[in-house]
Amino acid sequence: MTVGLVDGEPFTYYDSNIRREVPRQEWMAKAVYAAYWDQQTQISMRTEPTFRTNIEVAKQRFNQTGGIHTVQQMYGCEWDDETGVTGAFHQYGYDGSDFIALDFRTMTYVAPVMQAIPTKQKWDSDRAELENIKSYFTQGCIEWLKKYVSYGKSTLERTVRPEVSLLQKDPSSPVTCHATSFFPKGIVVTWRNDGVDKHSDVEVGETLPNGDGTFQISSKLTVKPEDWKMNSYSCVVQHSQEDIPVDKNIRTNQGGLPWGNIVGCVAAALVLVAINVAGFVLWRRSRTGNRKADRN
Repeated sequence: MTVGLVDGEPFTYYDSNIRREVPRQEWMAKAVYAAYWDQQTQISMRTEPTFRTNIEVAKQRFNQTGGIHTVQQMYGCEWDDETGVTGAFHQYGYDGSDFIALDFRTMTYVAPVMQAIPTKQKWDSDRAELENIKSYFTQGCIEWLKKYVSYGKSTLERTVRPEVSLLQKDPSSPVTCHATSFFPKGIVVTWRNDGVDKHSDVEVGETLPNGDGTFQISSKLTVKPEDWKMNSYSCVVQHSQEDIPVDKNIRTNQGGLPWGNIVGCVAAALVLVAINVAGFVLWRRSRTGNRKADRN
């Protein structure tokens, strides 16, 4: 399977069951010509046997005879649309661990495990292919990245304010600060005790997709019931560039009455987050690029 992402948003998809490259964003479906999907389908189909071969090679290198194994490739380019600075990444993983990656400063491969050394030696010696890779990531990938950003600008650059609630099962349970329905993904949820950042007794969850293009995140604060009377606690949610009102009452299983002295607030701050995704990935601050077939 392949997944293309721009600014962390999936916009193309292919797998060996459907055997067809398809759009995952309406703006992408409308922006490109029909032949684009035929071309990308052919690229992904040609890549399938290469990945099957890669798995067999890796099994031999790791002295494996059976089991379920996974080869992952992640690559793409980065472009800062304010400074013009660009970058790239090109790496492989096997069974969820790093296997080999290209260092674009030296244009040589880095092998973090001994089983990848034969691949490093083979790929480092192919200077013509390295030049092709360098050309693609410094030119073609950036050009496609800028196209994708322009195609999806209204969606990629939109801001959807988070809805924030304070939740508690009972007076002895942790208080959960839950932010949901926000975009972009970058967000920071913290707790404060009498205005001072609090890091102990805090559990922050992952930022998860809602399925509608927005995201959600929760952070739990564990405090003894008697401490509520002596302290003032606040949940601070940093997202976008505006203050967002937060329900100051803690919703509970006992009818929504507040327990203790706690307030919620949303601070104005712009948070930029870098996202790593397994598979085929294209990015920017503005991040992305058109794909090309790869080899082992």
